Amino acid sequence: MNVYHKFYPTSLQHITSITYFSLNKTYSVSLPTMQFKLNTKDTASKARAGVITTDHGTIETPIFMPVGTVGTVKGVHQTELKNEINPDIILGNTYHLYLRPQTKILEKAGGLHKFMNWDRNILTDSGGYQVYSLSGRRKIKEEGVKFKSHIDGSYHTFTPENVMEIQRSIGADIIMAFDECTPYPCDYNYAKRSMHMTHRWLKRCITHLDKTPFKYDYAQTFFPIVQGSTYKDLRKQSAEYIASAGAEGNAIGGLSVGEPAEEMYEMTEVVTAILPEDKPRYLMGVGTPINILENIALGIDMFDCVMPTRNARNGMLFTANGTINIKNKKWEDDFSPIDEMGITYVDTLYSKAYLRHLFAAKELLGKQIASIHNLGFYMWLVREARKHILAGDFTEWKNRMVKQMDKRL
Repeated sequence: MNVYHKFYPTSLQHITSITYFSLNKTYSVSLPTMQFKLNTKDTASKARAGVITTDHGTIETPIFMPVGTVGTVKGVHQTELKNEINPDIILGNTYHLYLRPQTKILEKAGGLHKFMNWDRNILTDSGGYQVYSLSGRRKIKEEGVKFKSHIDGSYHTFTPENVMEIQRSIGADIIMAFDECTPYPCDYNYAKRSMHMTHRWLKRCITHLDKTPFKYDYAQTFFPIVQGSTYKDLRKQSAEYIASAGAEGNAIGGLSVGEPAEEMYEMTEVVTAILPEDKPRYLMGVGTPINILENIALGIDMFDCVMPTRNARNGMLFTANGTINIKNKKWEDDFSPIDEMGITYVDTLYSKAYLRHLFAAKELLGKQIASIHNLGFYMWLVREARKHILAGDFTEWKNRMVKQMDKRL
């Protein structure tokens, strides 16, 4: 007899264990699927330090998740990712992994962890943001989204139901609800209709998870997503709805899509005031180092963004003292280390002049070095934030860091 983790459309109930049968194996998993312990809160802000525990290990928060879109953090070997950058969790992308290598390959491999040889935590987004970014290649209806593949032009449909199935096949530890990410700027009425559809899709996601057991020998945890564009009343309404679902964690979507930073912070503050304190809060797609610190101060625990690797490939380095455009001529004969802080091995192994030369010569190694540096810096930043939250001087440190980082070197 199959016994599945029971979800309800309006409340995700807690149970102690599940047993089910798959591929002639019996998997028994202790629940809750994810635990979150809040260690301490900053007295001068809403910043928090906590620990998330899943079957693939612990995640100390606040945390940044490097983006491994298609099963790879661009330009970084798994050995460097694990030993140098050292994240507790990385992110994969449902849309891209569904198209390539496809779920049948991932299932044969035993899930994304085994396919990419990563034994720590993985979170997958639901494809909602990619659907948003494919504005010229998709049609959104109540049933779901029909879109055209960027690879071969073939047509596909994402629904709340099949996106849950796809994420079961990928096998991430944390999986996201299927939502619509609205653009910026966004008409109020469109944002309102979209938000309500995202809520209806959430019910369908939860209902379908009730019928869809875990595929592998570990549990998965489901996060719903707050939407509402940059409208306070919609964000408040969505946050209340999402909080009422009783999920193990909650996400905030639809920000960092072009709105001014102050609007992002304003919406984050509205939402974190409503989402439960005893659950982790994930701000999707954010952001710059300064964005991350300011949102930690507003009560956010989890972040992801392509910025450290994308900007690295274009020659931008993030440091504690500001940003460097390594392509600039001023670095041509600067033989000092890339970053004297030495967070990762590349920072002191190579000089600024050498890295500039690699970019000028269009050598791939330059992009790799810059990517490792930036990811290492992002991880250092959130871990330093955690240290200062625990020490009780986060706000003072954060204000100093924001000033330091807000300049070009």
